Amino acid sequence: MTIDILIAEDEPSILESLDFILRRAGWNVSSVTDGDAVLGAVQRLHPRMVVLDIMLPKRSGFDVLKQIRANADLRSMPVLILTAKGQQQDRRTAEELGADGFVTKPYANADVVGAVRQLLGENGGPA
Repeated sequence: MTIDILIAEDEPSILESLDFILRRAGWNVSSVTDGDAVLGAVQRLHPRMVVLDIMLPKRSGFDVLKQIRANADLRSMPVLILTAKGQQQDRRTAEELGADGFVTKPYANADVVGAVRQLLGENGGPA
């Protein structure tokens, strides 16, 4: 099975919500709950994109994004950043590190699905 989206989120209720709405939209989803696990999961699962929370245990989303962009095999993988409302500095930092898109928490389900569709280049939904 091809994994479309890897979610990196440590808050169980947010992870459950993201998993539900992305699966309901038709994508295959996998998840990790700390920053150390992201790169291993990316290399093992080869997802089409990553939904990455900034505030993760063990390694921040910023560190993970830096590592993804520094890896020639992963550099072009779309990364959607989840950031808390009002954290403009986080957004600027993520942009500088090469994030492809942003969703602000709390988020509307349609915003997440729309951002994922855009980053995966899908207009009507999963193939």
